[in-house]
Amino acid sequence: MKKTFLLLSFALLTLGSCSSDDNNDTTTPVGPSVGQVLQPSVGGPNQPNQVFVDLSTGKIESVNRTKWDLGFSSGSDFRVVINGSIKMAVKKLETSDITLVQQIDNTVNVGFDTPASIGYVDNPTGVLAGAGAGIGTAIAEISAIDADNKVYLVNLGFEVGTTVPNVGSASLYGNPRGWKKIRILRGVNGYKIQYADLDSATFTEKTISKDAAFNFSFFSLASGNNVVVEPEKTKWDLNFTAFTNYTSDGKIDVTYGYADFIVSNMRGGTQVYEVLVATGGTYADFNKVKAVEANFKTSLTDQRVLGPNWRNAGGQNGSLPSIKTDRFYVVKDTEGNYYKVKFLTMTNAAGERGYVSFEYALLK
Repeated sequence: MKKTFLLLSFALLTLGSCSSDDNNDTTTPVGPSVGQVLQPSVGGPNQPNQVFVDLSTGKIESVNRTKWDLGFSSGSDFRVVINGSIKMAVKKLETSDITLVQQIDNTVNVGFDTPASIGYVDNPTGVLAGAGAGIGTAIAEISAIDADNKVYLVNLGFEVGTTVPNVGSASLYGNPRGWKKIRILRGVNGYKIQYADLDSATFTEKTISKDAAFNFSFFSLASGNNVVVEPEKTKWDLNFTAFTNYTSDGKIDVTYGYADFIVSNMRGGTQVYEVLVATGGTYADFNKVKAVEANFKTSLTDQRVLGPNWRNAGGQNGSLPSIKTDRFYVVKDTEGNYYKVKFLTMTNAAGERGYVSFEYALLK
């Protein structure tokens, strides 16, 4: 037993040291083997990274959450998402003239005082289509008629937190990143974005091209540059990230920033479902014959099947965060391979949050 524990610890340390920020990945693809353990580099209790994992290769890539602001869909639609990992929020204005001076509106935010139905954030299911008001993207689909594309007031959310929280807590959000106004039009092979400070009578315009190899093309308002965030759409399955979700305040759905969140690559074709040990059997005994195809249905239209459901957040009666040991997950990747996934840790030996590890195996 002692030997097994030492080997597992060594595997965790080795694999954890392979991931890196800004997509500079150095992880050696090792393939799906029985009992393989991966440790996504979430980055501790401030959780600075969005981490993308490809189960078929064991490859891990990570990027700082503040690297991007907007993601432009590469599909046949013309949809734009905002960066929910840093609590961005947007509000459509009644004008299409971006040269007009605008004022900060502090009601445009993420929190219990912001009903989901207002539509200041993207629907957390990941479904892009919808008429707004909490359904689909917060930014309306970009029209082929320029005059129909309105200006948006943009709350840029927050920098990554730097405060060291109490053991077991997370501190995701730091200083406010400020405000911008934007207007997005269709381009020849994608989009044109116009953006400026709120008090500016002039604006900058950039072109964002669609790239069919990726789910989105990403743009940073801070740097004014196109940036690489996600791997190609067929080369990742799970994204470990801070996340803007909907939750109930007891009466209505409101917006809320979550730590320890996991989304599946729904648009790329990854599917997932949850297995409760009490009804579906143990992780050790689960094989491909036991996989139920119909159970993947929810994940076709909702990227949050894992979400925060794999862990206990802690905080109630002084409890610390912990893994839910009564469940595991079945994942069907973009290549049609089936895996079982069991979470092992969400804290380090000192109890500090943001140190995730999981075991997975190819189903046969």
